[in-house]
Amino acid sequence: MHQILRIYNSLTRQKEMFQPLKPPFVGMYLCGPTVYGKAHLGHARAAITFDIIFRYLQHLNYKVRYVRNITDVGHLERDLDEGKDKIQQQAKLEEISPMEVAQRYTHAYHKNMEQLNVLPPSIEPCASGHILEQIAMIEQIIQHGLAYIIDGSVYFNVAKYNQMHHYGKLSGRSIATTRSGTRALAKQTDKKQRVDFALWKKATPMHIMRWPSPWGEGFPGWHIECTAMSVKYLGNQFDIHGGGMDLLFPHHECEIAQAQAALKTDLATYWIHNNLVTIDGVKMGKSLGNFITLDELFTGNHLAIDEPYSPMAFRFFMLQAHYRSTLSITIEGLKAAHQGYRKLMNGLHLLERLHHKAIEPSTTSGPLDAAIYADCAACYSAINDDFNTAKVLAHLFNLLKKINGWHNGTLNDGSISKAAFNQLRSTYTTFMIDLLGLKEEHPSTTDQTLEILRTIYQEAKEAQRYDQIDFIRTSLHKIGIAIKDHPNGVCWEYQ
Repeated sequence: MHQILRIYNSLTRQKEMFQPLKPPFVGMYLCGPTVYGKAHLGHARAAITFDIIFRYLQHLNYKVRYVRNITDVGHLERDLDEGKDKIQQQAKLEEISPMEVAQRYTHAYHKNMEQLNVLPPSIEPCASGHILEQIAMIEQIIQHGLAYIIDGSVYFNVAKYNQMHHYGKLSGRSIATTRSGTRALAKQTDKKQRVDFALWKKATPMHIMRWPSPWGEGFPGWHIECTAMSVKYLGNQFDIHGGGMDLLFPHHECEIAQAQAALKTDLATYWIHNNLVTIDGVKMGKSLGNFITLDELFTGNHLAIDEPYSPMAFRFFMLQAHYRSTLSITIEGLKAAHQGYRKLMNGLHLLERLHHKAIEPSTTSGPLDAAIYADCAACYSAINDDFNTAKVLAHLFNLLKKINGWHNGTLNDGSISKAAFNQLRSTYTTFMIDLLGLKEEHPSTTDQTLEILRTIYQEAKEAQRYDQIDFIRTSLHKIGIAIKDHPNGVCWEYQ
């Protein structure tokens, strides 16, 4: 059933057969959130993308060490070496420790990930807890002559590095275009060239988050933290590294440069990047009023949101697009995702109640068996093709048609073999729960309550108490649940 897994490698810009460095061990690293604010929709896409990869590699019986970092130093903004320290700013505003701010937002991020049913990583290191490793790597880069020290700050010498290696191999940029596209910054007259980036910055007297180093008190640059932490937990060369497309340059480009300078490796064999999230086709921005946090989406507490949307409906929405495609979030799309998620969950509920009544396994295999086997195989083909969850969902809906047909009585035990039925059940359940990570959102007691209502409805129907029947139907309809009469008896399902 499992075919060759191919993934798109940003380093070579093509799909490649996945070959782990130390089978069956796989090391993967995701650049996690910077915890100076609440998690937003873009954070969710990166987390869900890598969650699918994590789940599927484990399904293929790989032993996966998944590392997702937390950036809690709050230092530099992208390639601007004098970016504002947002954690420090918030800490001063509230008159608390910067680490209190970081911890609060870390807890909030974990809560959102749990709501989205994102599995926790194997290891979740934080930048502030690995200052020594970052200093040690900077010292290696200095020893190899690819960094220079000026007044307590350390900068990576991009031009010198580019004489030996291609700075821009990941993003496809040349150093000339990179230099011309990097603007001059205030207080950056100490850098030899604009394209150089900070490995360590000297702390100003007002800077709260600071650590001792061989070059004086300061704080690490943004890029060095991920390189140092990934190497610590996954080794000098590991399998998968990735994050959002916005990290491809300069962050991941700089990571490769640092790894080559210190360790003579590209750090990771495969580089995977999910594309951006937009709102109605427009990039998210606070000034545009379309910057939406996950809490705001789940509660509906945002002017751009008409009602609350559940974490599972949003996860389903994300899965409808391939991770490398731009994803535009619209109200219409969220509503459709809510319905699509509920339809697939209805199928899961039906499978729990459906059973093939054949006493012996059937040895015959008709056209319906062939169609079921084809759809099951297509689910695996889709996820093996660079984790194409959009195609997986399409094939699951094909299987859902068979499940509904079985439930409605249009299909019966004679039209499908027991083996094919079991394959349908296994594939549908495995992909829904284990691989796509879709789960039931209502409390477990809801099932028991609905079963009681179904029994009362059945008794009212037999006694021809139509007022009670109408009341039950209307009340359930208000909460998005329909109670229906089927050949197999009375049942409930999401609308």
